[in-house]
Amino acid sequence: MIRVGVVGASGWADGSHLPALAALEAFEVTAVATTNQASADRAAAAHGVPHAFADAGELAEHPDVDLVVVSVKASGHAAVIRAALKAGKHVVSEWPLGVDAGQARELTEAAVAAGVVHGVVLQGHHSPSARFVADLLADGRIGALESVALVAEGAPWGGSRIWPNLVFGLDPSEGTNILTIMAGHFLAALERVAGPLTEVSARLPRTHDRVVVAGTEQTAPNATPSHVLLHGLLAGGATASVAVHGGNGPIQDAFVLKLVGSDATLTATPAQRGTFIHWGDWDIRIGDDPVVVPDTYRTVPTGVRSGPPANIAALYQEVAQAIAEDRQPHPSFETALRHHRLLAAIERSAADGTAQNIA
Repeated sequence: MIRVGVVGASGWADGSHLPALAALEAFEVTAVATTNQASADRAAAAHGVPHAFADAGELAEHPDVDLVVVSVKASGHAAVIRAALKAGKHVVSEWPLGVDAGQARELTEAAVAAGVVHGVVLQGHHSPSARFVADLLADGRIGALESVALVAEGAPWGGSRIWPNLVFGLDPSEGTNILTIMAGHFLAALERVAGPLTEVSARLPRTHDRVVVAGTEQTAPNATPSHVLLHGLLAGGATASVAVHGGNGPIQDAFVLKLVGSDATLTATPAQRGTFIHWGDWDIRIGDDPVVVPDTYRTVPTGVRSGPPANIAALYQEVAQAIAEDRQPHPSFETALRHHRLLAAIERSAADGTAQNIA
């Protein structure tokens, strides 16, 4: 049994990590931490967890914790990860790993030096639909892949309004915006299907210098992109075109992914309206013919096969296997570092108008 402490239990983790962990026999959530003791106590009571903390360091040091889950704002990841590594605990961090590629490199080097298992929540890597489509391409079902096109909605980022709890992300130093969060996850899913990008040319338009804080008459300054536009080359030689457009939501069509091969075109859209590419099942077609994902690609318990917990649960299954086999899971911190370098290349290209190679 892997004993887990969840830092940030009253936020995103409440509807994603905690249900995913509760459904898996290999894990037991033994501790939670939030920004204050009262909310930590409430989260512990709601999920039947014995230990509650207002300090992530105390959680990491507790002897009943083997694995620390980091589900706080991106700007807070580094402090919690360092506390976990200092305590010699395995760690799973939400994406993005850090606020930028430099911080991601420091955290990756520290995790490797600590000799613990380290995973990152780029859950598109564990999407049954993404894995299945990748296998279809590998099996030559559409011939040689020639081009990839992805159009995706990036709301709630990039629009003329922002929810009060997301205003902090209008500051690029927070590492939480349409490029890092939305495009970051979408590109990870695209690369899981079609292979890694090796070169990008990008633009990051900022449509709104100030945005309205929803539910108020106030506005807030915005220094983050409204859209993410890029063309690129994939390692296999195909081209890629990606447009992530910001907006106020709610999400409607969510995404359209087209994979054009020498023999046929594969199209993927959400099986459930309004579901992001890295969260839910896809409606997959080759030409006009529907293609169903086999049940063998679905490894998580039936109770967590939809919504945000689904692919996060699959990630935790991979983490459990990695711990048992004394190896690193996929995606690991090294995976996250390479993905941060991709986003940094997009930023450089947008800033100077040149194509950038991804290191």
